[in-house]
Amino acid sequence: MLEKTTRMNYLYDFYQSLLTPKQSSYMSLYYLDDFSLGEIAEEYGVSRQAVYDNIKRTEAMLEEYEEKLLLFHKFKERCKMIEHMKELLKTDSPHAEISELLEELEKLD
Repeated sequence: MLEKTTRMNYLYDFYQSLLTPKQSSYMSLYYLDDFSLGEIAEEYGVSRQAVYDNIKRTEAMLEEYEEKLLLFHKFKERCKMIEHMKELLKTDSPHAEISELLEELEKLD
């Protein structure tokens, strides 16, 4: 569950501007502020089922956006490469490998 929450938080960060205000608000309350479905439903004067359905549809939309745009995937790849470069900098002669990693980083965007 924590892994899904973390993934949804990242996807929300990357794609929130593509959501409607209501979708954005529900996702923010549910994932970032840790509101329950009942608390969100009470806040908006709708049923828990309506909130649940909206969140599930929005999650599916975020996954579709990621499937097409790969922003989160590229972010994770960049983070891995940066960590690898940091490790290489601790060794004596990292220059060739760092150059290769930098070229790969440039290709990601």
